[in-house]
Amino acid sequence: VQLQASGGGSVQPGGSLRLACEGSGTIFYIMGWHRQAPGKQRELVATVARDGSTTYVDSVKGRFTVSRDNAENTVYLQMESLKSEDTAVYYCYVIESYSRREYWGQGTQVTVSS
Repeated sequence: VQLQASGGGSVQPGGSLRLACEGSGTIFYIMGWHRQAPGKQRELVATVARDGSTTYVDSVKGRFTVSRDNAENTVYLQMESLKSEDTAVYYCYVIESYSRREYWGQGTQVTVSS
């Protein structure tokens, strides 16, 4: 399983960013994102199943949208109205369909600062 994430960067508060993560090697039951801020534990931000059902951590509801393209094995995270507390390293996260094993990609930095 290989996961390639892209789209991180720096933005001012209130701005937007879009993350993408392309997976290869198998079919994924769940795709999504974790994040880890400095000095904090990693948290699950959002997930999307193959049927399109989604979950979000409360702090991003209404601001972030997770989606996927099953044909391209790609998951996206559209982040709007970004806040300084969204600053973290974001990790692509998948659960493989057959084994239900979990995988994480390399992190991509998101920095929200004025």
